[in-house]
Amino acid sequence: MILVVFAALVVIFVLLPLIWHVFWLVFWAVISGLFFGALGRLVVPGRNPIGFLPTVVCGLVGSLVGLAIGQALGRGRFVTVLIEVGLAAGAVALWDVTHRSAIAGGRKPVGRRGGW
Repeated sequence: MILVVFAALVVIFVLLPLIWHVFWLVFWAVISGLFFGALGRLVVPGRNPIGFLPTVVCGLVGSLVGLAIGQALGRGRFVTVLIEVGLAAGAVALWDVTHRSAIAGGRKPVGRRGGW
């Protein structure tokens, strides 16, 4: 009986707060990825025909790597945010260059001249 109570207490006071903490970490990672991805798309000139998920992924990569670089440099939060936006813009530009042919070449012309 005591073992069951102990297991229930471990679940209530250890596992549930840990799951809740992980949920909020993932939630804020997606929010920051969306924010920095959108800023990265604004910084990159021209049309960026990438979707929502690649924008979040590029922003998340830029945010995490930029945060690590900014913290390693120790220059303050403003410089860290600039690094994060710059890396997110670089990730958006890289995604755009590597996936442009797949996006542009996806549709075939409807009418043909000199057809069959």
